[in-house]
Amino acid sequence: MGDHRLNRRELLKRGAVGAAGIAGLGMLGDLDVSRALAAAPVAAGGIDPMLVAAAKKEGKINLITLPRTWADYGEIMDTFSKNYGISITDDIPEGSSSQEIQAIQNFKGQSRGPDALDVSLAWAINGAQAGLFTPYKVATWDTIPDNMKDPTGKGLYVGDYYGVVAFLAVNSIVKQAPKDWSDLKSPKLKGMVALGDDPRKAGEAFAAVFAASLANGGSLDNIEPGINFFADLKKSGNFVLAQALNGNIAKGITPVAIRWDYLLLAARDEYASNQAMTVNIPTSGRYAGPYFQAISKYAPNPNAAKLWEEYLYSDAGQLFWLKGYTHPARFADLAKRNVIPQALLDKLPPPDAYKNLHFATGAQITAAQAVLTAQWGPKVAGS
Repeated sequence: MGDHRLNRRELLKRGAVGAAGIAGLGMLGDLDVSRALAAAPVAAGGIDPMLVAAAKKEGKINLITLPRTWADYGEIMDTFSKNYGISITDDIPEGSSSQEIQAIQNFKGQSRGPDALDVSLAWAINGAQAGLFTPYKVATWDTIPDNMKDPTGKGLYVGDYYGVVAFLAVNSIVKQAPKDWSDLKSPKLKGMVALGDDPRKAGEAFAAVFAASLANGGSLDNIEPGINFFADLKKSGNFVLAQALNGNIAKGITPVAIRWDYLLLAARDEYASNQAMTVNIPTSGRYAGPYFQAISKYAPNPNAAKLWEEYLYSDAGQLFWLKGYTHPARFADLAKRNVIPQALLDKLPPPDAYKNLHFATGAQITAAQAVLTAQWGPKVAGS
């Protein structure tokens, strides 16, 4: 991906979007924005009514690993279910991309198997190579950038949004919030620094190691300096293996978290009334990673899965993702058509924070994953 192709506010800065937004929503608050997005058109030209009818007949969809606070998925799931009368099961909401792929294999042919997935690029490639996905192209396919689509062009998987590795600090515990990777070495942060999960199985934690590598002499072809960086943090006592989930952050168990920007910005908002937090995009090693949608080849509710994809890639779905601080795949198209509420734009970080982003290719991720799998245990995790 190019460095600025999907940069949200930079595009606006160049005049691509006016202040009108959807029906002139510039001054609305969060609740009003949510109501407006729920009523936004689902897609240019609409969704095939026969698909809607078939999905409603199935009446349910099995999703997996979608925390309600991740990318505003709570609102997305609630609105989808209300709009179409389709019940949603979300298995292991705090799971990982690897567990999503494993679930397809474990529950093949069973009614509880996942219908649709949201996984990191490495696991999207893994699933496609294993023949676990069925191709599907949504109605808005042509407005999705080509570099967010799987290389076969068949629609086996497609990028939905991307995030940027960021730092969060709980202000009451961390007196000086880290702004760059070198700040994490401070003796004042002993026992405080954590990732969201194990990088051997979770895309966001893997991205953090890649970002640390870029900031410490590595490259998209060499992740080892990032592994060594965390090994050194572990030796100094700064890095801990506890997961930096919202509950642990709020309790002060992991007061310095390294996760995707949209997760940390949402956590900052969630706890703003009783626990002030600071979120910074590091000044070096700015790594961005997309997530990808795919439909299971063995989906027990295939029509509901297709309708779910249509909703996610509609204007409404994409704007909900933007509300959740992600960089949605169809952002450029939304901006060009002036359909983004100003209230959403005003909450986004400044555009300078998203300059000089680095995106790895599938081949680079696959190679880095092999190195990390071999080295993370003995160097960092002790297993």
